[in-house]
Amino acid sequence: MKVLITQSNYIPWRGYFHAIGLADVFVVYDEAQYTRRDWRNRNLIKTANGLQWLTIPIHVKGRFYQKISEATVSDHRWAARHWKALQLNYARAPYFTQYAPIFEQLYHQLHQETSLSNINLAFIETICGILGIKTQIRPSTDFVFDGTKSEKLVSICRQLRATHYLSGKAAQGYLDMELFSRHNMEVVWMNYANYPEYHQLYPPFQSQVTVLDLIFNEGLRAPQFSCLQSDKNSRPISLQ
Repeated sequence: MKVLITQSNYIPWRGYFHAIGLADVFVVYDEAQYTRRDWRNRNLIKTANGLQWLTIPIHVKGRFYQKISEATVSDHRWAARHWKALQLNYARAPYFTQYAPIFEQLYHQLHQETSLSNINLAFIETICGILGIKTQIRPSTDFVFDGTKSEKLVSICRQLRATHYLSGKAAQGYLDMELFSRHNMEVVWMNYANYPEYHQLYPPFQSQVTVLDLIFNEGLRAPQFSCLQSDKNSRPISLQ
């Protein structure tokens, strides 16, 4: 049983979905503290003038210690603005017209949603469906946990009877490897290097952008550029 535990992000990059596709269960850990100027409420798209941030405005004044699950939208015009930016910059992408109805409807449905977690999860689940990822997704509130960062992660993993815990290498500085080993769990470090380049508008190639860039440009071929093609929990689906 392979388990991934991480925070929700807004329209994440392809590496995020590579990790989800490798897991049997993905636990969305939005009980963590919300951090400003991070990937929780924003991501990058490509434009003719370079990279552009799409940012969901969040109430932050006086809320220094709020959890991601407590973060709320401060301006509901974000949805229309983000969709317009995607239309303007990806209209010429080969598969934009195929996937545009899905995301246009999603942005319309979410424009009055107040919870950042709910918005992120809606996009993550939709994108998993497009990429054919079958991994079970569960909120961290389904589990009982406390203690240090590592103790919380191990507690969730134990409740899922995990044998492997998937993690980004940034966690190497704080994960208690001995604790995982004591509970017969192997930590698997994600390798985000050497992803193949794919067709993009507006050269040069940029890797650190939202996965929507990949989907609009490669369509059903998108999983092979996220190392998902051979993963057991992923199978691309046709939306035609």
